[in-house]
Amino acid sequence: MTRVRLFGVLGLCAAASVLAENGILPDVPEAAQAVALDGRALYSPAPGEKAQADLAAARAAYESDPGDADSIIWLGRRLAYAGDYRGAILAFSEGIQKHPDDARMYRHRGHRYISIREFDRAIADLEKAADLIRGTENEVEPDGQPNDHGIPLSSLHGNVWYHLGLAYYLKQDWENALRAYQNGFEVSRNDDNRVSTTHWRYMILRRMGRPGDALAVLGSITPDMTIIENDSYHRLCLFYRGELSLDELLDGAADDPSGAAVRYGAANWHFTEGHVETARRMLGELASSGSWAGFGYIAAEADLAALD
Repeated sequence: MTRVRLFGVLGLCAAASVLAENGILPDVPEAAQAVALDGRALYSPAPGEKAQADLAAARAAYESDPGDADSIIWLGRRLAYAGDYRGAILAFSEGIQKHPDDARMYRHRGHRYISIREFDRAIADLEKAADLIRGTENEVEPDGQPNDHGIPLSSLHGNVWYHLGLAYYLKQDWENALRAYQNGFEVSRNDDNRVSTTHWRYMILRRMGRPGDALAVLGSITPDMTIIENDSYHRLCLFYRGELSLDELLDGAADDPSGAAVRYGAANWHFTEGHVETARRMLGELASSGSWAGFGYIAAEADLAALD
């Protein structure tokens, strides 16, 4: 692999070109971040002032110590939050060159490969991360966009399994997706983690034609769980349990990643109930709206591609 120092003499565009030639990044139309599964070029909007300021600070920290693993990770994360998913992949690729046994580099690069619809590459990175975390102590993953309580909710192990499960789900590899999300549920540290992994396990089991097992995984879900971030997943699980109506579930679902998760879950429920045309309509509406990097939008694209 060609070694490229980010933001150095080559500059980001030249670095992207070199790494694309070495198989790190796929070719895309000029200025695009990715190509959707239906062939549309995907572009990011200009980042807001806070995202730009955070990125400038992360770049300065990286340039002061380009060998530091944390500086590389935060540069990659801030690039992604600013909408530059390809730049983030470059950052994590450099991190892998410099820290090949650091599971965090593969975890984050795998996540951003999902963002740009490179699911096989995501699976390879996240399986590598899963190998590296085996037998290690789990650790809290700091939040790049803290919740209102300022309490980090996710962990390294949990995020590896969560994103690996998602990558397999998007490939409709149900067995491996279920394996990953089951592992994610087992390392859950709070109710937010439990409702998110339970939601995906329920959907996967329904896709596998196992409705009884799908209902069984909802046994730990209650209305009074302590939810800080994942209200959408909690509401979906309550809907699956019959404690919310479909109208109550969809009421107020916004055009943002949280709302997309709700709308995707509802579309998937219609599909597994045999309402294929309703599901197709909802998936089409979802895939053509909002922030294309959200997991609900990507899942809608993947389902439409499979249906077509």
